[in-house]
Amino acid sequence: MRAEVFKTALPTNSALIDRIAATDFMDCFAVSSQLPPRAAANTIVDFPIWAQWLLHLRRIVTAPFGLSNDGPPAADKIGPFPVEQESPCELIAGFNDKHLDFRVSVMSQDDTVFLATWVHPHNVGGRIYLTAIMPFHVLIARNALSRVAARG
Repeated sequence: MRAEVFKTALPTNSALIDRIAATDFMDCFAVSSQLPPRAAANTIVDFPIWAQWLLHLRRIVTAPFGLSNDGPPAADKIGPFPVEQESPCELIAGFNDKHLDFRVSVMSQDDTVFLATWVHPHNVGGRIYLTAIMPFHVLIARNALSRVAARG
């Protein structure tokens, strides 16, 4: 049986709540799972081949614009994303780039794992980029949470 991934509001106890401005992008999906945030985050960034291909395509398309593909160096990373903060119920990772700032939150609460994405575009390029990747973002997020549910 496949787990139901559903769109939901970001839990109000998320550390991302205070960042959200009216012009920012914010979405949140959730699935039933008992995985802690770090284990869920590691599952999320263990991308399937089709998502790896999309990320490789992104690397090619964005290279002329000087956008970061691997994120800045950091002692603690989840995939390419530096971990900004971690608690027993939430892990936040991401970084600021020239076109936008973004963070992902992976929360584990009440036998549910939440995957939230916050994006603050800096300019028209950031808004165009966000619009272009949105269909892929939703596919990747939903697939990631399906894999989280399969693990626990």
